[in-house]
Amino acid sequence: MSIRGAENPGTKSPPEAVIVAGGFGTRLLPLTANRPKHLLEVGGVPFLEHQISRLADAGVRHVVVATSYRAELFEPVLGNGSRWGVRVDYVMEREPLGTAGAIRNVTGVLGSDPDGAVVVLNGDVLSGHDLASQLEDFETPREGRPVDVSLHLVEVDDARAFGCVPTDSHGRVTEFTEKSEHPVTNQVNAGCYIFRRRVIDLIPPGEVVSVERETFPGLVKDDALVVGYVENAYWRDVGTPAALVAASRDLVLGTASSPAVPGEEPGATARVHASALVAPSAEVAGGSVVLRDARVGQDARVDGSVLMTGAAVGSGAVVVDSVLGPGARVGAGVRLQDVTVGDDATVGPGVDVAPGTRIGCGSVL
Repeated sequence: MSIRGAENPGTKSPPEAVIVAGGFGTRLLPLTANRPKHLLEVGGVPFLEHQISRLADAGVRHVVVATSYRAELFEPVLGNGSRWGVRVDYVMEREPLGTAGAIRNVTGVLGSDPDGAVVVLNGDVLSGHDLASQLEDFETPREGRPVDVSLHLVEVDDARAFGCVPTDSHGRVTEFTEKSEHPVTNQVNAGCYIFRRRVIDLIPPGEVVSVERETFPGLVKDDALVVGYVENAYWRDVGTPAALVAASRDLVLGTASSPAVPGEEPGATARVHASALVAPSAEVAGGSVVLRDARVGQDARVDGSVLMTGAAVGSGAVVVDSVLGPGARVGAGVRLQDVTVGDDATVGPGVDVAPGTRIGCGSVL
């Protein structure tokens, strides 16, 4: 396949972006039983607000959200993008097409400039890396020709659980390797890519294609200029309840930052919505987030946890490193550690819940 384009593409128009947000979110059940994982609140706002605001700050003016599961819920939450100064379009994937197929599926609403830059974000990664700098690096020609694809890479202490992406001394990606007990590098894919627009058109339409296993290795094999942008900024895959809680806590405590949420006052240890009711004798700390209309009873303690809209914690209960879905109820004296409580579930007073338990939506214990 041909991958050569103009020798000096320049930046003819603002970059566009695609957020791949079609996954069901099995690892986050029961929180995803009624909504896509990409709309779960992290740090007090739906997760995709972090990504859209980051894209806007980097100069992106058109964002396409590639949806599938519960696609009808995205637009009512995120709107048309005007509050970020961008235009947001939504494209539904009728059948699962894989990570590359999902990108190819939205080309009908992307611009037509073959040399334009298209940022692609995985819809469940919270990152603090400098996207504007990656875009600048992407537009810097190498070897006398424009870059075809740029991948944000992070260095990890133990790369055995990841696919690895080795690069040469000039930053050019040399191969993609699967998970191994003996990784060839500690550089791993961080879920942010920048494509030259014409490269996306090379992905076969209507087919199931993996960007990690097929598209990128194929481009390298065909001598496309695929480069790594290595930056070890904050990075977390928000794909499990524990990771969601940790990311939310990091945003509140300042370990992570996002233009979607205001910086807390120095020393702040929680974020509590103005409509939430927290008893004077209760303690809410450790980076906890208490969302709209949630309630925390007398002498209760909420530490490093997320209480979603309308959740309630009874008097004397202790909730640590846990997440309560919308409308969930935790009775008096209950102690939760690393527990996920689904929408409208009830844990009765004094019930013993083992650490790590996941309680289904509407369940009564």
